[in-house]
Amino acid sequence: MDYNVIKALHIIFVVSWFAGLFYMVRLFIYHTETKEKSDVEAKILGDQYKIMEKKLWFIITTPAMVLTVVFGLWMLFKNDFLLSQPWMHIKLSFVVLLLIYHVICQRIMNQLKRDEFHWTSTKLRLWNELATLFLVAIVFLVELQTTLDWVKGTVGFFLVGILLMIAVKIYKHFRQKNK
Repeated sequence: MDYNVIKALHIIFVVSWFAGLFYMVRLFIYHTETKEKSDVEAKILGDQYKIMEKKLWFIITTPAMVLTVVFGLWMLFKNDFLLSQPWMHIKLSFVVLLLIYHVICQRIMNQLKRDEFHWTSTKLRLWNELATLFLVAIVFLVELQTTLDWVKGTVGFFLVGILLMIAVKIYKHFRQKNK
Protein backbone atom coordinates (compact mmCIF):
# COMPACT_ATOMS: atom_id res chain seq x y z
CA MET A 1 0.00 0.00 0.00
CA ASP A 2 1.21 3.51 -0.79
CA TYR A 3 2.78 5.40 2.14
CA ASN A 4 0.45 8.40 1.68
CA VAL A 5 -2.63 6.14 1.85
CA ILE A 6 -1.33 4.62 5.08
CA LYS A 7 -0.63 8.11 6.44
CA ALA A 8 -4.14 9.29 5.48
CA LEU A 9 -5.71 6.30 7.23
CA HIS A 10 -3.52 6.93 10.28
CA ILE A 11 -4.73 10.54 10.46
CA ILE A 12 -8.39 9.51 10.02
CA PHE A 13 -8.14 7.06 12.91
CA VAL A 14 -6.23 9.56 15.10
CA VAL A 15 -9.11 12.01 14.62
CA SER A 16 -11.64 9.28 15.41
CA TRP A 17 -9.70 8.19 18.49
CA PHE A 18 -9.50 11.71 19.89
CA ALA A 19 -13.17 12.37 19.11
CA GLY A 20 -14.03 9.22 21.05
CA LEU A 21 -11.82 10.15 23.99
CA PHE A 22 -13.18 13.71 24.17
CA TYR A 23 -16.79 12.56 24.04
CA MET A 24 -16.20 9.66 26.42
CA VAL A 25 -14.90 11.90 29.19
CA ARG A 26 -17.79 14.30 28.52
CA LEU A 27 -20.13 11.34 29.12
CA PHE A 28 -18.24 10.57 32.34
CA ILE A 29 -18.87 14.15 33.48
CA TYR A 30 -22.60 13.91 32.78
CA HIS A 31 -22.73 10.44 34.36
CA THR A 32 -21.00 11.70 37.50
CA GLU A 33 -23.38 14.65 37.73
CA THR A 34 -26.34 12.27 37.92
CA LYS A 35 -25.46 11.96 41.64
CA GLU A 36 -27.01 15.42 42.03
CA LYS A 37 -30.35 14.20 40.65
CA SER A 38 -33.22 12.42 42.39
CA ASP A 39 -32.86 8.65 42.77
CA VAL A 40 -35.27 7.98 39.89
CA GLU A 41 -33.56 10.45 37.54
CA ALA A 42 -30.11 9.22 38.55
CA LYS A 43 -31.09 5.60 37.82
CA ILE A 44 -32.59 6.37 34.40
CA LEU A 45 -29.77 8.68 33.32
CA GLY A 46 -27.06 6.46 34.80
CA ASP A 47 -28.36 3.43 32.90
CA GLN A 48 -28.47 5.43 29.67
CA TYR A 49 -24.93 6.77 30.15
CA LYS A 50 -23.65 3.24 30.77
CA ILE A 51 -25.09 2.13 27.42
CA MET A 52 -23.70 5.16 25.60
CA GLU A 53 -20.26 4.77 27.18
CA LYS A 54 -20.05 1.09 26.32
CA LYS A 55 -21.05 1.62 22.69
CA LEU A 56 -18.77 4.61 22.21
CA TRP A 57 -15.85 2.79 23.81
CA PHE A 58 -16.11 -0.55 22.04
CA ILE A 59 -17.51 0.53 18.66
CA ILE A 60 -15.55 3.75 18.04
CA THR A 61 -12.86 4.74 20.54
CA THR A 62 -10.96 1.49 21.09
CA PRO A 63 -11.09 0.31 17.45
CA ALA A 64 -9.86 3.77 16.37
CA MET A 65 -7.01 3.51 18.89
CA VAL A 66 -6.02 0.08 17.59
CA LEU A 67 -6.12 1.22 13.96
CA THR A 68 -4.18 4.39 14.80
CA VAL A 69 -1.41 2.25 16.28
CA VAL A 70 -1.51 -0.25 13.40
CA PHE A 71 -1.22 2.41 10.69
CA GLY A 72 1.35 4.37 12.73
CA LEU A 73 3.55 1.29 13.10
CA TRP A 74 3.06 0.51 9.42
CA MET A 75 4.30 4.00 8.53
CA LEU A 76 7.35 3.50 10.75
CA PHE A 77 7.99 0.12 9.13
CA LYS A 78 7.82 1.64 5.65
CA ASN A 79 9.93 4.65 6.64
CA ASP A 80 12.23 3.49 9.45
CA PHE A 81 14.32 6.65 8.99
CA LEU A 82 11.71 8.34 11.20
CA LEU A 83 12.91 6.32 14.17
CA SER A 84 16.27 8.09 14.04
CA GLN A 85 14.60 11.50 14.46
CA PRO A 86 14.57 13.00 17.97
CA TRP A 87 11.13 14.59 17.45
CA MET A 88 9.72 11.13 16.69
CA HIS A 89 11.03 9.78 20.01
CA ILE A 90 9.23 12.59 21.82
CA LYS A 91 6.07 12.06 19.76
CA LEU A 92 6.09 8.33 20.52
CA SER A 93 6.51 9.15 24.22
CA PHE A 94 3.35 11.26 24.04
CA VAL A 95 1.61 8.41 22.22
CA VAL A 96 2.56 6.02 25.03
CA LEU A 97 1.14 8.53 27.55
CA LEU A 98 -2.01 8.74 25.43
CA LEU A 99 -2.33 4.96 25.48
CA ILE A 100 -2.05 5.07 29.28
CA TYR A 101 -4.73 7.81 29.27
CA HIS A 102 -6.91 5.47 27.19
CA VAL A 103 -6.48 2.62 29.70
CA ILE A 104 -7.33 4.92 32.61
CA CYS A 105 -10.46 6.06 30.77
CA GLN A 106 -11.53 2.44 30.44
CA ARG A 107 -10.94 1.99 34.17
CA ILE A 108 -13.12 5.05 34.89
CA MET A 109 -15.82 3.64 32.60
CA ASN A 110 -15.75 0.32 34.46
CA GLN A 111 -15.99 2.10 37.83
CA LEU A 112 -18.99 4.11 36.66
CA LYS A 113 -20.55 0.90 35.34
CA ARG A 114 -20.41 -0.39 38.96
CA ASP A 115 -21.80 2.96 40.22
CA GLU A 116 -18.47 3.87 41.79
CA PHE A 117 -17.85 7.60 41.53
CA HIS A 118 -14.19 8.27 42.37
CA TRP A 119 -13.83 11.41 40.25
CA THR A 120 -15.68 14.71 40.60
CA SER A 121 -17.03 16.39 37.48
CA THR A 122 -14.37 19.12 37.89
CA LYS A 123 -11.55 16.57 38.02
CA LEU A 124 -13.01 14.90 34.94
CA ARG A 125 -13.09 18.24 33.13
CA LEU A 126 -9.40 18.69 33.91
CA TRP A 127 -8.78 15.08 32.83
CA ASN A 128 -10.47 15.86 29.52
CA GLU A 129 -8.08 18.77 28.96
CA LEU A 130 -5.10 16.45 29.35
CA ALA A 131 -6.13 14.77 26.09
CA THR A 132 -6.20 18.23 24.50
CA LEU A 133 -2.62 18.79 25.66
CA PHE A 134 -1.57 15.47 24.12
CA LEU A 135 -3.25 16.43 20.86
CA VAL A 136 -1.55 19.84 20.75
CA ALA A 137 1.86 18.39 21.59
CA ILE A 138 1.65 15.57 19.05
CA VAL A 139 0.39 17.77 16.19
CA PHE A 140 3.05 20.43 16.80
CA LEU A 141 5.79 17.80 16.98
CA VAL A 142 4.69 16.19 13.73
CA GLU A 143 4.23 19.45 11.86
CA LEU A 144 7.24 21.39 13.12
CA GLN A 145 9.57 18.39 13.59
CA THR A 146 13.17 19.63 13.70
CA THR A 147 12.29 23.32 13.25
CA LEU A 148 10.66 23.48 16.65
CA ASP A 149 12.47 25.62 19.18
CA TRP A 150 12.17 23.23 22.14
CA VAL A 151 12.33 25.93 24.81
CA LYS A 152 9.49 27.90 23.23
CA GLY A 153 7.60 24.69 22.53
CA THR A 154 7.87 23.50 26.12
CA VAL A 155 6.84 26.88 27.54
CA GLY A 156 3.95 27.04 25.08
CA PHE A 157 2.84 23.55 26.03
CA PHE A 158 2.68 24.44 29.72
CA LEU A 159 0.96 27.77 29.00
CA VAL A 160 -1.77 25.96 27.07
CA GLY A 161 -2.17 23.58 30.02
CA ILE A 162 -2.40 26.43 32.51
CA LEU A 163 -4.94 28.28 30.34
CA LEU A 164 -7.07 25.15 30.06
CA MET A 165 -7.04 24.66 33.86
CA ILE A 166 -8.01 28.31 34.39
CA ALA A 167 -10.85 27.94 31.88
CA VAL A 168 -12.17 24.88 33.76
CA LYS A 169 -12.04 26.74 37.08
CA ILE A 170 -13.87 29.76 35.59
CA TYR A 171 -16.51 27.47 34.11
CA LYS A 172 -16.97 25.76 37.49
CA HIS A 173 -17.36 29.14 39.20
CA PHE A 174 -20.07 30.29 36.75
CA ARG A 175 -21.80 26.93 36.84
CA GLN A 176 -22.05 26.97 40.64
CA LYS A 177 -23.11 30.62 40.61
CA ASN A 178 -25.99 29.90 38.21
CA LYS A 179 -27.42 26.97 40.20
